[in-house]
Amino acid sequence: MRLDDLEIPVTHAGRAALEVATAYCSPALLNHSVRAYLWAAGYGVTRGIAFDAELLYVAAMLHDLGLVKEFDSHRVPFEEAGGHVAWVFGAGVGWPVARRRRVAEVIVRHMWDAVDVAQDPEGHLLEMSTGMDISGRRTEDIPGDLRVDVLARYPRLGLAREFVTCFQDQAARKPDGLAAKLVSRGFAARVAANPLDR
Repeated sequence: MRLDDLEIPVTHAGRAALEVATAYCSPALLNHSVRAYLWAAGYGVTRGIAFDAELLYVAAMLHDLGLVKEFDSHRVPFEEAGGHVAWVFGAGVGWPVARRRRVAEVIVRHMWDAVDVAQDPEGHLLEMSTGMDISGRRTEDIPGDLRVDVLARYPRLGLAREFVTCFQDQAARKPDGLAAKLVSRGFAARVAANPLDR
């Protein structure tokens, strides 16, 4: 499988989500968001998992907006803040309420330990792909040619350092959140050992 084999949604919502992510994310975080979609879509296609490409793409583009200063909340975990931003985004692009709820749900669930593919294929794929891209979990499931193509077009740009710093900040301010739990379980060491950075 190659990068050109994957569908990149060119819908109004897809283009708008990319525009929002480009405006607010650092270059490293933006490339992470794009890779999160591409790893998810590649895995879904090769495993025969049916998924809503537009919903998954929008969720991937917006899933870490709760980490950026403009949308960071001092009261709720970043994934919940990102889910709220995505709900508002969905209203702005004219999505019905049910679809707005779905994109928020997928973003919140990307931080879960596991998401049941039968219950939520988009949530499952985003949870898995973000784990691949950040901590190197299951990177062996990325087809080799796709891995080469994606990393060449969307390089990592020091993501590991930036992301660990973000999570440590989240953990310090929100000790009850999932980011704090991950930091306490050796998150920085796992990120540093990610084979995608070799």
